[in-house]
Amino acid sequence: MSDSRKWAKKSLAVSLAGLFLASAALTACSDGSKNNSASGEPSGASVSSGASQSAGAIDHSKPITITVFDNAANYQGEQTGWYGKLVKDKFNITLNILAPQVAGDQLYKTRTAAGDLGDLVIVDNSQLEELIPAGLVMDMTDRLKNTKYLSQYVDKHFKPFNAGFDKVNPEGKIYGLPTFEADTSPTTFSEEIPYSSPIMPWDYYKGVGAPKLNNLDDLLNVLKQMQEKYPKTPDGKPIVPISLWKDWDGGSMENVRWVSGWYGFEQPDGTTTIQLNAKGDIVPLVDDNSMYKKILQFYFKANQMGLIDPDSPTQDWNKVAEKLTNKQVLLLWYSWQRGFYNSIERGKNGDGNVAVPIADTHIIQSSDAYFGNGRAFAIGAKAKNPDRIMEFMDWLASPEGLRYYVNGFEGFNYEKTADGKFQLTEVGQTAFQKNTPVPDEYGGGGYQDGQSKLNTMIMSDFTFDPDTKEFYNSNYWSATIEANKTVLTTDWQKTYGAENATDYYLKNNMIDIVPNINTSLGTDSSDIKNKRSQISDYVKNTSWKMVFAKNQAEFDQLWTKMQKDVEGLGWKDVVAADTVKAQKIVKMRAEASANK
Repeated sequence: MSDSRKWAKKSLAVSLAGLFLASAALTACSDGSKNNSASGEPSGASVSSGASQSAGAIDHSKPITITVFDNAANYQGEQTGWYGKLVKDKFNITLNILAPQVAGDQLYKTRTAAGDLGDLVIVDNSQLEELIPAGLVMDMTDRLKNTKYLSQYVDKHFKPFNAGFDKVNPEGKIYGLPTFEADTSPTTFSEEIPYSSPIMPWDYYKGVGAPKLNNLDDLLNVLKQMQEKYPKTPDGKPIVPISLWKDWDGGSMENVRWVSGWYGFEQPDGTTTIQLNAKGDIVPLVDDNSMYKKILQFYFKANQMGLIDPDSPTQDWNKVAEKLTNKQVLLLWYSWQRGFYNSIERGKNGDGNVAVPIADTHIIQSSDAYFGNGRAFAIGAKAKNPDRIMEFMDWLASPEGLRYYVNGFEGFNYEKTADGKFQLTEVGQTAFQKNTPVPDEYGGGGYQDGQSKLNTMIMSDFTFDPDTKEFYNSNYWSATIEANKTVLTTDWQKTYGAENATDYYLKNNMIDIVPNINTSLGTDSSDIKNKRSQISDYVKNTSWKMVFAKNQAEFDQLWTKMQKDVEGLGWKDVVAADTVKAQKIVKMRAEASANK
């Protein structure tokens, strides 16, 4: 499925880092925000004319709190800060976010068992397929007809997505609105850098001679050289070549999953035991020739060389994000991670994180998430104010809602140019990184602290703003592209003879762009679900032990033991179930390619 934003899942806490990634012109995420006529200031409690359903149809006088069960969120609790004030002022709504990434996966089981997951739910496709027959989500078909913005996406986006749930939804009703949908085409890839590829600080890389990287061993060697030459930041903070974190792990070690993509193998969303390449080859994770093992070996060797952050076994993503902001990590692999440090101003000095290709890689990259990317918005069956929730979701997909979510406030983060397009302000270029104080009129506090904690969108930043005819993603504004003609980007372009990283990989036949597939892959039986859970826990725990094994012998011993032990946990049955899912993806990709 989309290599989009399971990351985005976390990723876009990702997320919004990419929004001000000015010097690289993400969170793509993984991965815009304001209305056609909005001034940038939150309006009063009544909804503005651009917000949603027919004027006067909904009473906003009563304040309500919406409980949001959100698989994408990295934050749990009440949405505060400028985005919280914005939603409160416009809709008289307070968002109370429940985040399994914070509270643990048991939260989903507990709340579904109680028959009430939440008022607004943002869940994985496989979970939506369970919630529909359980009667835990509402049919939104008729309510969508009354929306101003969401109704525009019903036929091309929402209906095809919900049709994939035909076994539990034979009438084709709309129960879920997929996340991060692009409005380009099912086979277009718009981004200037793959979602996952080798990325390093350009000045540090050049500082050790910018040697050509032929393979992962070369990468480790150059990381060692950089570590020795640049052990600390200017303010004395330790620099680490590779920093890992556990809290995003799903069915396997997530930091292994995405680096496997450098060599053409992805782990499709909804599966945990296999990897898939662009040709349709399916390889079990514990196969001796799997890319999963190759990347585990890479991390193990890195640790043997002293290149792995010693905090890795205990830190969470938020700690890694702090280090990225301080330029304390040398190797990045998510495109949106650049946004934690890069800026136009730094780019003028040749300072910033850029793609550094490795000659033997061949990246697998999904196209734009035209049909979404593995999650969906839905309304809980017991929601007391479904019309107000629908109105809020409609606003999220409006030009105003997208601009606020993606780009912040007009006049603060960005401004109009003489030709009616947008450009980032000086504040907007670094507001996320610096957590710039927000004026009291917008809610006060730090900008990053106050951003939307939903950490996901219905329509993505790769949809076109009707006013500017440009993507909401500010990295692709003409003004940003022009401003990004800095020493950093021009030096990179001269070195690699390409406009950007995607251009380089395409020119050198080092990338396979596959159609983005977002559909129901079927739900697990209770037997498979139990086996999958046990296997996932075992694989994750053993993978981390392998990375930090004391020597190669222990690494090999742990691998061999894992291969044997998972067999006893029902490995073959789960692989068989995942293979069926992968075969559906392969078939749909072939159909999409044939019809492009």
